[in-house]
Amino acid sequence: MSDTGGHRTVFVTHRPPVHQRLALEAAPAALAVEMLVSPTHDELVAAVAGAEFLVTERTGVIDEAVLAAGTSLRLVQRLGRQVHDIDLDAAARLGVPVCARPLPLCVRVAEHVLFQILALSKVSRSAEQLVVGGGDFGPPQRCDADTFAINWTGLRDVRQVAGSTVAILGFGEIGSELAVRLVAMGAQVRYHRRTRLPGWAEERLGVTYGERDDLLAAADTVVLLLPHSADTEGSVDTAFVASMRPGALLVSAGASTLLDEHAVASAYTAGHLGGVATDGYRWEPVRADNPLVVLAADPSANVVLTPHSAQGHVVLGPDLRRDDYTNLLAVLDGTPLQHRVA
Repeated sequence: MSDTGGHRTVFVTHRPPVHQRLALEAAPAALAVEMLVSPTHDELVAAVAGAEFLVTERTGVIDEAVLAAGTSLRLVQRLGRQVHDIDLDAAARLGVPVCARPLPLCVRVAEHVLFQILALSKVSRSAEQLVVGGGDFGPPQRCDADTFAINWTGLRDVRQVAGSTVAILGFGEIGSELAVRLVAMGAQVRYHRRTRLPGWAEERLGVTYGERDDLLAAADTVVLLLPHSADTEGSVDTAFVASMRPGALLVSAGASTLLDEHAVASAYTAGHLGGVATDGYRWEPVRADNPLVVLAADPSANVVLTPHSAQGHVVLGPDLRRDDYTNLLAVLDGTPLQHRVA
């Protein structure tokens, strides 16, 4: 519980202590925040009695029983885009507004993955090398409205994201943010996760569920957003990449431990993969003898490497968590809510 008096707020989280501390430090003085870590359903029902606000980081189901117990609730604030575990119909019936706030760090990573996909699809490293490396492409002509030289280097293998099939393995908040952007570009987005989303949530995001092996066989681009675990470490191995569609692109921005880097490099060298991009490595800072680094030394290789920089230079601190409470203050101030979903 925060040590400030004010409007009673229940904050439900599954995240480690450092994130709990930062969320509490960021809380406005107007709120009295009670932090619950991975509560049971019964504990949550009991906690919301008398609370004005419920903030949740996708921890447990918020069903009609929870909402009905919170007879004083003025807002349910989901931190993240996914609201499939909140009974939005019940919230509407009970007159409890629900908002879903996109998470800034997840947005940053989703943007980075989109960059990785586009860089591979447009063979950007080869394109740049052809421009700066010189070569005999014929005499230059001054351009005007009628004079120009489309693809004057004869660049090959340029792909279009619109109309392509992108498979996302590990579909949490980053996957949701990525899906929104890819769907807007006209891609067909399919996903796999341990627990399938309900149909209405899939429709809302514009995505389709598939079994992993089916996705690997059909996707033009496979995006890895899986966390580290004993099961996922090194799981993108020879058998995994062999199951991928020939010529497909492989993009990794999940755990650093996912790739069997030798297997992935061999698959690219053999021509089975059309491109590889990763933001994480089994050893960090990356070792010079990493087979993907060796591949990328050739500027014509369709291999895009970044130094675990998908989140940029953001420093973890209370300032990063202050917007968690923006809508709660809006309720108190009588100003419009942001990202309202019910």
